[in-house]
Amino acid sequence: MLEQVLMGFDETTLAYDLQRAHSADVWFLRARFFIWGTVATISSFLLGQLLTIFGVNVVLSSWEGFWNFIYTYV
Repeated sequence: MLEQVLMGFDETTLAYDLQRAHSADVWFLRARFFIWGTVATISSFLLGQLLTIFGVNVVLSSWEGFWNFIYTYV
């Protein structure tokens, strides 16, 4: 019931749609997953390189922030 209100489908509709899924549909889902996974991987790599170029050290900043939190609030 909650799925119908929030998502617009219920369990029987979802089961029927999954039962009718063709191999081409599954191939397109996998292709979309691999494409967006590749884009996300390359984007995060480039973002990390840009942060390094501009002198931002995320690991050291988070480590120092952790110890500042510990010494301040604990």
